[in-house]
Amino acid sequence: MANLRQTPLTCSGHTRPVVHLAFSDITESSYFLISASKDGKPMLRQGDTGDWIGTFEGHKGAVWGVAINKEATRAASGAADFNAKIWDAVSGGELQSIPHKHIVKSVHFSNDSTHLATGSNEKLIRIWDLHKPDTPILEFSGHSGCIKQAYYLRDDSRVVSCSDDKTLRLWDVKSGQEIDKLEFTMVPNSVEVSQDGQILTVTAGSTVSFWQAETLTKIKEWKVPTVVYSASLHPDKEVFVCGGDDLRMYKFDYNTGAELESFKGHFGPVHCVRFSPDGELYASGSEDGTLRLWQTTIGKTYGLWKCIDNSTTNNTNNATAASMDALSSSAAPPLQNNTTTINLHEVVAN
Repeated sequence: MANLRQTPLTCSGHTRPVVHLAFSDITESSYFLISASKDGKPMLRQGDTGDWIGTFEGHKGAVWGVAINKEATRAASGAADFNAKIWDAVSGGELQSIPHKHIVKSVHFSNDSTHLATGSNEKLIRIWDLHKPDTPILEFSGHSGCIKQAYYLRDDSRVVSCSDDKTLRLWDVKSGQEIDKLEFTMVPNSVEVSQDGQILTVTAGSTVSFWQAETLTKIKEWKVPTVVYSASLHPDKEVFVCGGDDLRMYKFDYNTGAELESFKGHFGPVHCVRFSPDGELYASGSEDGTLRLWQTTIGKTYGLWKCIDNSTTNNTNNATAASMDALSSSAAPPLQNNTTTINLHEVVAN
């Protein structure tokens, strides 16, 4: 079989850099992907194909962070207009707007979707009860720099955050107290909680490090060939992917640190990377304004990727060669439909 090349699906539609993305869990209607962009318009897509479903309109500034709950019924966004917004992910309508006193960089739902964690340039992490979001029920103070990201752990009893103050901190949701802290020599650009909630993946400088989520004990650390802005650990913990300053996407062996693949597809630095919940693909967002979907296993028929056997059209007796034919995702929203309310479940069903 001939060597197969990685052919990503390109999801256009944003007009400014894509700075954050998040997947839902697997639902009855597959799974979904939401993206944040400096154009101020978060977009919802079919996770396995990148097909555009709808655009959430209402922010008046760059959107820095997005989240979608496990069931893909609610979405959240945080923006430069000093607001976090909650959206109905089925109808596209705005449900709540939660004002802050500075730019909101991070939003994340609790696992039961009843609470929201926000991180902002106020150097605070706040916990909001979405049934009565007028005032936060908790504020975590201690960071001396702007919050970059804040996420619930799987049991909702703790929140992990990273900041421009070169620290990562673990917080107790019941008491509001800081439990533990990691200090880095460089600003941690991102933190990811593994799908089983056990491992934190942290990027800082040109390193990707892995930590026990409950104890902040270091598991391992690997150097990568570029300043890395985001990394994601595969659900089976065999490989991780990352991207950063040199425009390339990298895949590494989690256990040995060996580079397995690298691809250049974006035309600007890679700001965010995430594996899908089934591990079949990973998504990346870039300064070039696009999302790209990449196959975890090149040559596997999945989503819009079709593995074509060229032997049926070859009249010679050469060995069968397989090639990948990836259709360009119809991900760019038609301009005339940008304000149309779209039923997510109807789109999926059709």
